[in-house]
Amino acid sequence: MKSKFTFRTLLLNMLLFAAGSTAAFAQCDKAVTLTSSSTNYINREGEVRTKDEEVTVTINKTELTIIPGDVDKKMTGPISSNTCEWKVPFKEGKSVIKALLTRDGADRHATVTIEGKDGKVTMTFEAEETMGRKIQVVADKFE
Repeated sequence: MKSKFTFRTLLLNMLLFAAGSTAAFAQCDKAVTLTSSSTNYINREGEVRTKDEEVTVTINKTELTIIPGDVDKKMTGPISSNTCEWKVPFKEGKSVIKALLTRDGADRHATVTIEGKDGKVTMTFEAEETMGRKIQVVADKFE
């Protein structure tokens, strides 16, 4: 009788794990929007300058759009790869997105890293063309 209970418990745990993994993976295919009220600009030396501005980032299966406080500086473009590893959707995990973003006719080969740790979601933007400079926002809202 004890082995049946152990087998049932094991089976139930496996099903719960599979359901949780499916939920975490399923969020990777959904369109998400991240909004922030401030932006950190990090130079090559690691010095941080913070600017209070509304930023909206929208990600779907095929496209990434970043709209900073100055709407004229909107960047948008196709996603070439998206690595998605979330243990708890939008709270614990990481996505790394590569995209070719265009602004004012200029292309930027961007890597956008979105990390969730302790329920805090941070997005870091790096472009090959900016050689070591980064832009980082902490999500006020991530949905």
